[in-house]
Amino acid sequence: MITSSNNGNIKNIVALQKKGKVRKEQDAFVVEGIKMVSEIPAGNLMQLYVAESYLTRQEQKKELEKIADFHGVVYEVVADRVFQEMADTQTPQGILAVVRQQHYRFEDLFSDKRAVHLMVLEGIQDPGNLGTILRAGEGAGVTGVILSKGTVDLYNPKVIRATMGSIYRVPFFYTDRFLEVLGEVRERTTLYAAHLLGECCYDQADYRGDTAFLIGNEANGLSEEAAGYAKCLIRIPMMGKVESLNAAVAASVLMYEAARQRRKK
Repeated sequence: MITSSNNGNIKNIVALQKKGKVRKEQDAFVVEGIKMVSEIPAGNLMQLYVAESYLTRQEQKKELEKIADFHGVVYEVVADRVFQEMADTQTPQGILAVVRQQHYRFEDLFSDKRAVHLMVLEGIQDPGNLGTILRAGEGAGVTGVILSKGTVDLYNPKVIRATMGSIYRVPFFYTDRFLEVLGEVRERTTLYAAHLLGECCYDQADYRGDTAFLIGNEANGLSEEAAGYAKCLIRIPMMGKVESLNAAVAASVLMYEAARQRRKK
């Protein structure tokens, strides 16, 4: 059992939790909680840790052993006090894992047999927003997410928690050639941009064919250059004194309108 926070593995996990550079160098990230751990794809679990008190419940211990057997790993037991230090959450569930990062090519976002349904994100900064967009995106049937280089790290612990497991299942593609990629997306889909100056209401457009939605930064919205690539600027009408919606909420409205139209089709 690991009883000291000076243990090398413990220090490394703390670094993975806090530093995107370390996650990138090791091509790994940390997930916490039984749901996130139990949904890790085969071959991606690298290390598994549990708090000492986690083993006191027989049901939890059986589930832990089932996960370890499935992935062919040996779990490490950690003193509760040390586990508290390595966890990113204030009230950890007592189980966490180091997971191998997944990588997708641009073409992977177009490989699904369904009509293309992409979310294209420019400079999203809030981890909760990004995680929620992935989670809602899976529910709405998106075929992929494109992220500009300035978007928050997808493997940030707060993003991971907000995805509730969708991080494992929604294809994504980071690019530092954002405008160039937008050009490619425009050639292969109908690209719509959520914009306060939108000339048409979001529910008046037809999203049943290959479609992509462009969502901008929470504070500044879309850059003029990015918005210029859209076929149409669309808006979500507001009542009261509200000027705009949270980025994740706006993205969800658009994704589920597309899903609604496709269900009718």
